[in-house]
Formats: sequence, C-alpha cells, structure tokens
Amino acid sequence: MKNPHARLPPLNALRVFHTVVRHRSFRSAADELSVSPQAVSQQIKLLEDTLGAELFERKGRAIEPNEKAILLAHFVQAAFDELKEGVRRVAKSDTRNRINVNASPYFATRYLLDRINRFRDIAPDADLRLTTMVDLPDFVADDVDVAIQWGFGSWAGHEATLLLRDYKVICCTPDIARRLSGPLDLRAMPLLHPVLSADLWPNVLRHLGVNERTSKNDIQLADAATMRRGTLAGLGVGLLSTIDAAEDLKLGKLVAPFGEAVMRRMPESQIPGFYLVLPKAHRRMKTIATFCNWIEAENWLAADDRGLRDLTGRAAIKG
Repeated sequence: MKNPHARLPPLNALRVFHTVVRHRSFRSAADELSVSPQAVSQQIKLLEDTLGAELFERKGRAIEPNEKAILLAHFVQAAFDELKEGVRRVAKSDTRNRINVNASPYFATRYLLDRINRFRDIAPDADLRLTTMVDLPDFVADDVDVAIQWGFGSWAGHEATLLLRDYKVICCTPDIARRLSGPLDLRAMPLLHPVLSADLWPNVLRHLGVNERTSKNDIQLADAATMRRGTLAGLGVGLLSTIDAAEDLKLGKLVAPFGEAVMRRMPESQIPGFYLVLPKAHRRMKTIATFCNWIEAENWLAADDRGLRDLTGRAAIKG
C-alpha cells in the first residue's frame, strides 16, 4: 500500500471525485464534466491508488461514498471554495480596494455609522459598501466580505470575534407592569422573542426562577427596532438592548419591572452579542484585514456604558 503522505493527488482527480460525490453516479458526473464514464472511473482509480484507500462502495450501477470519502469530500469542498474565492477576487482586481460589509441593522445604526469616519482616517482609499441584513449573509452569493452579526458566536466554517455583548433589559408598558407583581407573573404574559434566538427568553426565565408558562400568545420579531416598537405598542414583554431601553425608560414610555441588570448576572454563554464574522480566507486581503483590525480595536462597550449610566444614574454594572 502506498504512503498516503507521499504526494498530493492530482487536482483533476480531486475535481472528478468532488463531482462524483455530489451526484453519487459516475455517469452523471461524466455528463457534467463532458467526459466519458470510463474517464471518470480512471480518475477515481488514480485517486484511490494515490491515497491507498478505496473511497466508494459499488452496489450494481449505484455507488456510495464510504466514511473516508465523506471525510475527504469535506476538505475538498473547503479547498475548492477557497480557490473559487481567490479566482473571483483576482478577476475583480479593479475593485481590490472595495470592502463589502453587512451589519446587523441595530449595530449599524447604534454603533457603526457614528464611527465609520475613524476607519476612513486610516484607510482613505477604501471603497466601503455597507448593507444591513438580519440573517447571516451568504458571503459568496451576496458578495459580502465581512459581516457583523448578532448571535452567540457559533457559525460553522467562519471566523467569529466578539465585539460587544448585547445585554437586554426586560421592558414593558406601564399598564402591563401593573400586572406584574413578580417574575412568576411572566408565565401568563405574552413575550416578544427575537427571531434569531429561540433560547434567549427561556434562559432569562430560568434565571428568574420561572420554569413553566401558560401563555400561548408570544410573538417572534425580526429585529431590535421591531422589538422596540412591539414593546411600546403593548404587544407583550420585550427584551430591549441597553441604549433603546435607556431612552424609553427615561421618558417613562416603558418600565423595567425587574430592574435593568437582570441579564448582567446571567452566564456569559447565554448572553448574545455582536460578532465580526467572515470566512478565514477573506482576512488575507489587505483592505479587509485593515477593516477587521480597526473594528476589533474599537471600544464598542463605551456606548452601552453611557446608556446604562443614563438609565441608573450610576456607573455601569460590569457583566
């Protein structure tokens, strides 16, 4: 048996293998590649000989990738994705200074736009394009270089760096607050949930000692702005980000029936945040690396600390 570390398999054999795995068929792979089934079979045999391992189980005319093939297919897909991205960027060399950033709408309006000139100071030639989308974009299909995403830091296959934890404040209208004598009263209240997290409210409730609920009138809302409007409209009890909560509580439009710092006493793993998210290969581009280094160095927490001081009249509670 040959040493699998002796040399890398030919690129063409890997390309044929990648196509066969997708189609589960030599003939269909041959049709896509515009070659004969025999040529496909020869490339697969070459790959198996190079690796010293069989990759497919033959069942009559059907074939199935075995465990080794499934493992290899994962890495081949990742390699071809990087190659495709490299070719795309070289082909767009005339836009090499462009950086396409997609940011969570809340982060964009509350944090990023006020500071974007700081990035322009260090990269005046950068052609910055900013879009706002709640869901994580498809970096290839949506032509996005970098995303600033709300969530809990788990995006498989991508690099994620925490920029700011998004501590929420339990808020409701004064009318609803009068019906809340304690956390257990939340069992019968409609709750407003962020679409991107089904676990946020359950974790908050468990932290407050509420394990069972009877209300079936909960509503899922797409973003922070809609959450704020829904809470102000009295649709239910909402979870508002610190700056929004500070403004509405100060004006008396909303009430924080259990205090402003409930989530700051919860485990950090249960606290959502805003993350810098991107495919690892993207950071190799100079303009993108410059943007990433800048945004990671900024003190985004300062705005939340000011909001909390406005709200409580004292120094921000550290989570």
